[in-house]
Amino acid sequence: MTIILVGLNHRTAPVELREKLALNGCALPMALEELWKKRQGAEAHPVVQEAVILSTCNRLEIYAVVENRDAGWQYIEQFLCDLQNISQIELHPHLYMQEGAAGIQHLMRVACGLDSMILGEPQILGQVTQAFEDAKSAGMTGATLSRVFTQSIHAGKRARTETDISKFTTSVSSAGAQMVLENVTTTDPNILVVGAGEMAILAAKALQKQGIQNLTFINRTYSRAANLAEEVGGTSMGWHQLAEGLAWADAIITATGAPHMVIYANEVQTVMRNRDDRPLLLVDIAVPRDVDIAAGELPGVRRFDIDDLQSIVDSNTAQREAAIPQIETLIEQELSFFLEWHHSREVTPVIRDLRKWATDVAEIEVQQALSKLPEDDEQVAAIVNRLAHRIVNKLLHEPTVRLRGQAVEGNGHGYAHAVSELFGLHTVQCSVLDNTCESENTLPQTSCNLQCIFPAEGHRHEH
Repeated sequence: MTIILVGLNHRTAPVELREKLALNGCALPMALEELWKKRQGAEAHPVVQEAVILSTCNRLEIYAVVENRDAGWQYIEQFLCDLQNISQIELHPHLYMQEGAAGIQHLMRVACGLDSMILGEPQILGQVTQAFEDAKSAGMTGATLSRVFTQSIHAGKRARTETDISKFTTSVSSAGAQMVLENVTTTDPNILVVGAGEMAILAAKALQKQGIQNLTFINRTYSRAANLAEEVGGTSMGWHQLAEGLAWADAIITATGAPHMVIYANEVQTVMRNRDDRPLLLVDIAVPRDVDIAAGELPGVRRFDIDDLQSIVDSNTAQREAAIPQIETLIEQELSFFLEWHHSREVTPVIRDLRKWATDVAEIEVQQALSKLPEDDEQVAAIVNRLAHRIVNKLLHEPTVRLRGQAVEGNGHGYAHAVSELFGLHTVQCSVLDNTCESENTLPQTSCNLQCIFPAEGHRHEH
């Protein structure tokens, strides 16, 4: 058994291909059902034992536990081709395929926001969590992927609480909202959003997230302003009311996409006479710019444009990038925790079988001893049983601790099979990390180290 990853993202595939393979809404449960159906329909052992599908606007990744790495890669690639009737020639060059440590480490990097288009963006952690929950609801996760995703989600949470990876905005729209929040001193400010495109929407949502309640939207097409007001929460105005909005707003964010200015200095000068010395903040995130440069030179007016905001974005991006080494260390820790669990789990069957064997032997001997006593004495029987139980525990404690310790060091296979051979347990051990299985006839490999069964980089095949 081995853990594999097959995927594509914004770095490896154009948006046209990502759109074809996007699994939104009911498409994801249907894809999970189809993958599970094909897996159940296999005549012999199914290729896929566990699977999770992570689908976002920038990536589609399938994590799976399979019996054979190459067969698993091929199976999932064909599944993706069949999903949207895409030829293998069209799809294959854009895929990356990984196994073992490399695949798990990749998922942790994704959950931490290191692999996102916008470094540290917060949505991806929720998307990873939802992907895991969806697969779990579909009955497609077992102990292995459950642990992989739980550990990766924990890594993502640590990255956001222990580092600055998500603390600084890196989009112009969010920077515009940040500029408003930092420069408006009114307790409950009135904010006018001019425009109804993507930039305006993102800025409005960023403001709303920070607790701004009084949002008003204005656009040349009134219906778009009204729809945005309904979507985000707020009120709307007609384009002919722009001067009125300039008069009462504490701050204005403009993002119209118009090929010319929409707010001129003389208009601002006129409305400032009727504002009772209230200052006006103009934040222009449009390209070309919406606000006349000269407006920023008027008394009581502060004006910022995209160049001012870009400096904030660049500074914040640099601060996020500074957190990368800390997160890489964090990921190494979480991967190490997973390895300890996994290697410990590799020897669990032989420990269980060894304990059962010892307990069975003790019970047989106790019964034989008790049968030779002249009469039934429940008190004596209890003492003898308790004695046998304590002897078994004391005899097995040190070997069990040492066996788990060797497993953590990466020597679990060899020691487990040595114990199986010595005690005739015939326990078969398999690794989901490197696709190795050993039977009771396999000679023990006690000199093996971690590199033997878990290559540091795993196997990676990328185009």
